[in-house]
Amino acid sequence: MIKIGNIILPEFPLLLAPMEDVSDPPFRRLCKTHGADLMYSEFISSEGLIRDAIKSRMKLDIFDYERPVGIQIFGGDEEAMALSSKIVSTVNPDLIDINFGCPVKKVVCKGAGAGVLKDVDLMIRLTQAVIDSTHLPVTVKTRLGWDDNSINIDEVAERLQDIGVAALSIHARTRAQMYKGHSDWSHIARVKNNPRITMPIFGNGDIDSPEKALQYKNEYGIDGIMIGRAAIGYPWIFNEIKHYFKTGEHLAKPTVADRVEAVRNHLTWAMEWKGERLASYLFNRKFLIQQLLTHSTTRNQRSNKPKRDNSYHYNHYIFECKNHWISQRRSYHNQLILLLQQYKSNS
Repeated sequence: MIKIGNIILPEFPLLLAPMEDVSDPPFRRLCKTHGADLMYSEFISSEGLIRDAIKSRMKLDIFDYERPVGIQIFGGDEEAMALSSKIVSTVNPDLIDINFGCPVKKVVCKGAGAGVLKDVDLMIRLTQAVIDSTHLPVTVKTRLGWDDNSINIDEVAERLQDIGVAALSIHARTRAQMYKGHSDWSHIARVKNNPRITMPIFGNGDIDSPEKALQYKNEYGIDGIMIGRAAIGYPWIFNEIKHYFKTGEHLAKPTVADRVEAVRNHLTWAMEWKGERLASYLFNRKFLIQQLLTHSTTRNQRSNKPKRDNSYHYNHYIFECKNHWISQRRSYHNQLILLLQQYKSNS
């Protein structure tokens, strides 16, 4: 088993990565249902929390059914990080995670996220400020370094552990790579094999199949895997990986009925959390098409999604999808295109 503070996780846990505009409570609940062992919130700006920004405050929502769950914060100011960690602690997550890996320009330009990789001393001070301001375990998610010429993950791991970080998740790319090119897990393996390192080390980057998960588990010796983009629209990946680990065989792929049920549950949970109109609006843009369509759909097909933001419209749409797919043995894409064309002509 793996321990992070008082949190006990199964052997080789599968973590849901913190993803902006994705990892909200309904999505986390969906992934928990399908096997995620530890989940994180969307990342939250420390300054946004202090300003009491509505969007930042909403990201603090956590529920008992999704535990264990961590709340992730980011920022480049020690005082702001300390105060925001106190705010986060009041909602009692299981841990606080610090984002030192986001490569997005608007975050990096503020001296936060992956921008901190250029100043390890600042990273340590920011982390210490959080640790000193909370009773919760503190973990970190970061990258290998700023670019190929400044990979510093070995130093980062040792220094973070020395000040009390409870676990480290490493995305196996540099900031310069963004999400392009191949991830290099050999650097993660080197950190894990460092005799000084005793905290759990989780690997992240390009895990999109049970085969790759098992290969990386065996080849790099990490304590667990964090899955991000591969779970968007496909929460089944967690249980598929677990089943493959145990049996060496693949679980059956989700049927159309399974996908419809996932969409229906996701929409219902989003409505319970945010209310009907806001939930439907966000659901329309973030999740419905990803979960109903395969990844090979065209831009035109995706643009023909339902437009009305209310639960009746979505439930009617889902009901029609299910009935059509069950009653007619047409190809997945052709049947969905037909339904979308019907909605377009009737709108």
